Amino acid sequence: MEGLEVAVVLGLAILAGGLANRYLRVPAPWAWLAIGIAVSFVPGFHEITLPPDVVLFIFLPALLYWESLNISVHGFRFDLRVIFLLSVGLVFVTAAVVAGIGTLMGLAFPVALVLGAVLSPTDATAVSAMAPRLPRRIDTILRGESLVNDASALALYSVAVAAVVAGRDPSVGEISLRFLWAVVAGVALGLAAGYALYLLRRVARQPPLAATISVLTPFALYLPAELAHGSGVVAVVSGGLLLSRLMPRVVSARSRTLGFDFWRVASYIINGTLFVLIGLQARVVIEIYLSDGWLSVLSLTLAVTVAIFAVRFLWVVAMAPAIRLLDRRRSQRSRRVPFRIRAILIWGGFRGAISLAAALAVPALVADGLGFPDRELLIAITFGVIVLLLVGQGATMPLLLKKARLPRDDSSAEEHQLAVTAMLNEALEHLDADATAADISPAARDTVREHLENERARAVDGSGAAADGGVRTLLLKAVGRKRRVLEELRRTRQIDDSVFLRVQADLDHEELRLHTEDD
Repeated sequence: MEGLEVAVVLGLAILAGGLANRYLRVPAPWAWLAIGIAVSFVPGFHEITLPPDVVLFIFLPALLYWESLNISVHGFRFDLRVIFLLSVGLVFVTAAVVAGIGTLMGLAFPVALVLGAVLSPTDATAVSAMAPRLPRRIDTILRGESLVNDASALALYSVAVAAVVAGRDPSVGEISLRFLWAVVAGVALGLAAGYALYLLRRVARQPPLAATISVLTPFALYLPAELAHGSGVVAVVSGGLLLSRLMPRVVSARSRTLGFDFWRVASYIINGTLFVLIGLQARVVIEIYLSDGWLSVLSLTLAVTVAIFAVRFLWVVAMAPAIRLLDRRRSQRSRRVPFRIRAILIWGGFRGAISLAAALAVPALVADGLGFPDRELLIAITFGVIVLLLVGQGATMPLLLKKARLPRDDSSAEEHQLAVTAMLNEALEHLDADATAADISPAARDTVREHLENERARAVDGSGAAADGGVRTLLLKAVGRKRRVLEELRRTRQIDDSVFLRVQADLDHEELRLHTEDD
């Protein structure tokens, strides 16, 4: 099919999945996957494939960058130990267990290790779609795990694939060194590139230039690390987290709103595209399952799926007592949660498009010119595991959330109220000084005072007041003071990053409205 036809088909499939989610209450990943599977049996459409290079070098950096801008940095730091254990320790243990099962069922160990590396990372997008209202802490842990575990899995994957191509067995030392270098180089180059982009943002502040830099940012973070054989994933995450702290100082409200709107739409389209493309592999994969060795393929798929779930279950169950045993500090007690809450972490182990893209990226040939051993089998098993976990865990997730009896989380609302109150108090406290410095009339000052006291952050009551230039001037000064208070509340950790982003967006819209009225 031609490129334009493919784009139209994917676009219509994403739209149909979104409508099914909106009106039929079907989880979007299920809808997109089902549509992709159905379309794969339409003559001519099974030729549409999932381009691994596009996924690993374009889609992945973009999704990671958007997530790094929205994740709670404070929450990420607070549960860094848990995130590290899930995104590094669990990845290697899962890969080892899957490799062991694959070896027992007839695969060569290096090939089985490739399968383990492919299936070890999780997909937080699917979790968010299946359970959009998770407690803030659990959501941060699952998203943080998904941000980092791609780096662990891809480092292991590159070593395993290289070993198969060269016809040798990978060593623990080689894997350890590769992972260590990937992390060190990724963090260093990601932070360096992120700070360079921050400096560039300081001189290119016009909305079109700022938007262009925003689009280029994930790839500018990813590329240097990959060229240095480090982890582009770690580079995007570390650079994105740095920029999430620095950018509010230099990015205007118009540029930030434009950039966030772009990435919000782009991430939705990319996620939809990935799930549809997974489904489009169904016809080819089913043909593999229906081949002469279908029983062994199915058995290996089921065994690997059960092993992945069992390993995650045991790891999460053992993780809590292990941390308590090693960390006897009193502060550790405040971090504890009951098993019914931790069970959500167990059910959050969905696999997604990154796994299938890695399987499809396995080279067709090895060093001696022969075909990569069991390549089609790896793709088929990966597809099967993704579908089984997405359907099985996804179908039971609502029941689990109901049984978990999640406590009411009012922290976001309380922090939002704190931020709004503190900002209004700051603006009111300096209102007279601002009015005097700008030579604003007493009438305009009184109008703004009334507006602030009634906490009407989005509009001024009355068209006459909105038309007064003095009112707009004082309101814009009030917005500036609110921003400084908001920054201070985040810096002192009185509010979470998610609350900061929400209030910042409100201030951006208020500022843009005032500028529009001025025009």
